[in-house]
Amino acid sequence: MIRLVPNQATQITRSEKVTFTFDGTPVTGHAGESLVAALMRAGYLALRNAPNDAAPRGAFCGMGLCQECTVMIDGQVVEACRTGITPGLTVERV
Repeated sequence: MIRLVPNQATQITRSEKVTFTFDGTPVTGHAGESLVAALMRAGYLALRNAPNDAAPRGAFCGMGLCQECTVMIDGQVVEACRTGITPGLTVERV
């Protein structure tokens, strides 16, 4: 049996909102949350293209094991699921 509970989303206290850019477009997230969470909430599901067939790739495992969510920050390839957002962060597709 499934127990239904009332929606308690209004009781969640979030950190302050911060803005960063993804491929030149401003995106808003909450300080300290993972980059992949902020991008997915903003509607960015495809974060890079596969090297062999250029198929869109995005978050898969969400914990840094698969490297499917890699993005470019300051010239370095990083995993979006293991990177926290900060104000003014500049993120690009790989």
